[in-house]
Amino acid sequence: MALATQSVLRPLKRVERGLDAILQPVVFAAMAALIAVITLQIVSRVLFSAVGWTEEVSRFLLVWITFLASTLAFQRGRHIAVTFAVDALPVRLRQVARIVATLAVLAFLVTLVVIGYRYMQVQSFQKSASLRLSMTYVYAVIPLSAAIMCWYALVDVVELIVDGERVEGPAP
Repeated sequence: MALATQSVLRPLKRVERGLDAILQPVVFAAMAALIAVITLQIVSRVLFSAVGWTEEVSRFLLVWITFLASTLAFQRGRHIAVTFAVDALPVRLRQVARIVATLAVLAFLVTLVVIGYRYMQVQSFQKSASLRLSMTYVYAVIPLSAAIMCWYALVDVVELIVDGERVEGPAP
């Protein structure tokens, strides 16, 4: 049974670690870029005339950072949760409750992927004010991050079913 468990979870966990290895540096680079753009905005306003595109770029970076970092928080189990009722249940019922809750989250995330994709398509004609960038690129983060969280939730469900307990992210 343990060998079957490892063979099921190993490829899922490998993809999860791969996504994590991509997302962490992307979020870090976006944070560094956000700091640089805001610094440029402040310096340009104080010393020169304001650089017009900095406000727009900083807003778009913040949106992308928020959504992508939320996927990392989701994967590590860092989103807020009230678990005292579930934790008080017997082990088997606790497992069932966690599976049901994770499936509900998965259903919500699949819905968010679909709605986010539709919204992205509806806004595809719109261009940003300063950069003239298609708003499709700005709104693309919604279905993208929801799809990544779907994968994480799917891995959690499989892990709950196979192992019987969720392994949370590393301790703070």
